[in-house]
Amino acid sequence: MSYTTSYYHIVIRTYRSEPTINEEYERELYAYIYGIAKNLKCQTYRIGGIADHIHMFVSLPSYLSLASFVQRVKTDSSKWLKANPHFPDFRGWGREYAGFSYSLRDKDMIVGYIMKQKEHHRKKTFAEEHRGFLTENGVSIDERYFLRDD
Repeated sequence: MSYTTSYYHIVIRTYRSEPTINEEYERELYAYIYGIAKNLKCQTYRIGGIADHIHMFVSLPSYLSLASFVQRVKTDSSKWLKANPHFPDFRGWGREYAGFSYSLRDKDMIVGYIMKQKEHHRKKTFAEEHRGFLTENGVSIDERYFLRDD
């Protein structure tokens, strides 16, 4: 038997970073994504965000890659959002995503960060936040493609 754990802080944004996640109904979206993760046998510790992006802190089973998980979440939730009258302006998720690995000892820090998204974004734009995550995690940024969906 193999013993593995993999914890990820995942960030996905709306198409063109448009503010299409209605705050009044965002918990419905988070519950739906939680259900997707549960069906994939993932442990979700927190989901949160603002109108143009969401953050998730999850643990994935050993047989599920980060890319496969994100693809499932984006595909399934996109269909649900487009059919849901509470999200009339939603056109899809952005092309790219960010996923950073952490250890279980980082859980409280990441969960706390996700819980404070609305407060955090009163001072910092998504682009500033995203650039900071990439830089902090040693990801080089190609400006030609940074936050572009076309």
